[in-house]
Amino acid sequence: MYKRILVPFDGSETSTRALVAALQLARESTGRVRILHVLDELAYLSGYEYTGAVLESARRWADECLSKAMEIARSSGVPAERKLLEAPGRRLGDSVAEEARGWEADLVVVGTHGRRGIGRALMGSGAEQVIRLAPVPVLAVRLPEAPPAP
Repeated sequence: MYKRILVPFDGSETSTRALVAALQLARESTGRVRILHVLDELAYLSGYEYTGAVLESARRWADECLSKAMEIARSSGVPAERKLLEAPGRRLGDSVAEEARGWEADLVVVGTHGRRGIGRALMGSGAEQVIRLAPVPVLAVRLPEAPPAP
């Protein structure tokens, strides 16, 4: 059913779970996966612009994230490729939507941190942007909820 699955990947536990879910879906449908890492400038939150050493550090981090993701994909036996997209000043959702269109993805699988309340208001929700803007269906993967405290 889904032959081309796009997975935004930032190295977090939730994006790793999303990648594993995407690989499983791709295996079941003999599809392939594109793993996307987006470098978007967050100067308004961090106070740093992506130039010089900061940009090089961000690129190294992105390469490490994508290498980790490709190791997971190789171990699954599913055809996968990686892409680093530098998108200064663009929202994550816009970048993912554009990539989904350009690559002709059938599905986007994204990890969500499940932020609520003030955390969501302050940090925003990249997954929410992706869900709202993607031109194809989106599967949002969450971490399992922690068991209630005794």
